[in-house]
Parts: sequence; structure tokens; C-alpha cells
Amino acid sequence: MIEVRRGDERYRGGDPEAGIESLHAFSFGPHFDPDNLRFGALIACNEERLAAGAGFGEHPHRDTEIVTWVVEGELTHRDSAGHETTVRPGDLQRLSSADGVRHVERNDATEPLRFVQMWLSPVARGGSDSCHFGGEPSYEVVRGIADGTPYAVPQAGALLHLRRLADGERTAIPDAARAYVHVVRGAVRIGEERLEAGDAARITDGSGLELKGLAAAECLVWEMAAEPGYV
Repeated sequence: MIEVRRGDERYRGGDPEAGIESLHAFSFGPHFDPDNLRFGALIACNEERLAAGAGFGEHPHRDTEIVTWVVEGELTHRDSAGHETTVRPGDLQRLSSADGVRHVERNDATEPLRFVQMWLSPVARGGSDSCHFGGEPSYEVVRGIADGTPYAVPQAGALLHLRRLADGERTAIPDAARAYVHVVRGAVRIGEERLEAGDAARITDGSGLELKGLAAAECLVWEMAAEPGYV
């Protein structure tokens, strides 16, 4: 089953007067939707735009895997574990908040910043039903990740695939219990569906599906197991 969600259906958030514009694919903050809480391990897929000098002040996370893909500009990251980095287009950032971490995300450059940030729920340890999973926070940045190279987030039982497609080029969508395709730029086709920048496809028990580039396209494709109890 393929469910397409359009970019203009996303929940709008952020603080435009402070130079922060956010578009949320899932139930988020004041935009509570009990029918749109998650898809597999994925609980957030936010498109963020920060004006020069704007950013999110120090705030906490816990028991969440946070993966960030910078589209344009430079993202400054600082956290309570002592990491301070600049993340640029083509870099993949992961923050595993585990027992708890605080971080700052800012645009300290002079040009606008655009990034996609995805949150995943970790897999319960030892089959526990507890909503707290613990462990030590960890952080990494993969510089210039190659097209088609899978990036594993084992804590969430998920793989992320970056796909860049020229017009007419095709690539397989992983056969998985859950696959999530987010179009970063350009346009693609899945079956009979055309997806453009900001659109996403939620695929359940897909098999033999392909992405076809309709214009120079960049997509983030999650390969996930079925979330326990997911309907």
C-alpha cells in the first residue's frame, strides 16, 4: 500500500518572526493528530528553514534518534556532551539522545539554512514495553555521504538510503515492512504517483517498487521494520 502525503498538507510551525519556519509531516506540538503519530519507527520528519542568525535555543531530547540532512546553508550544532560541529550539504548528522542530552541548532552563517530533520523511536531493549530505553548519548557526522550508501540506525532498526536521480533514472525502493520516501528536491514517480519536493510516500509491505526521476531529484528513503502494535 502506498499513501502519498503532499508537502502543502504539512503542519506549519516554528516562529516566522524569529526567522524560523517549520513544516511537520507528523503530529507535532500543538498540531496533535492521533491518526498521524508515526510510521514505523519514524515519529517526525520536519523541514526546517532558518534565516541567517536564527536558531533553536538549548533544548532537551531523550530516547530519540535524531537524523539531520542539510539541503542548503550551514547548520551549527552544539550539545551538552561537548560536541560542536558545522554540518553542510551532503553531510549526515545523527544524535542519539539516549538517557538525555541538550543541544542547540543555529544558522550562524550569512545565508539561509534549510534542512530535513527526522526523529526515530528506539527499539525497546530486551523486548521491554517501557517507553524509556536509556544508554549513553552518542553523536556523529558522516561527511559527504555517497549516493546509495545505506546509513544504519540500529537503535531504531532502520536504514536510511540517499537517492539522487537524473531525469529518467530508476532505482529500487527497498522491500520492507515500512518504507518512507521524502522528496528533498526535484520530482519522482512511484507507480502512477508523481511526487515533488516536500511530498512523501508511506509504503506498507512494498515489493518490487521503483523510484523514477522526473527531474534532477534527491530523495531520503527509510527502510524499517513494522513498529510493534502499529495499525
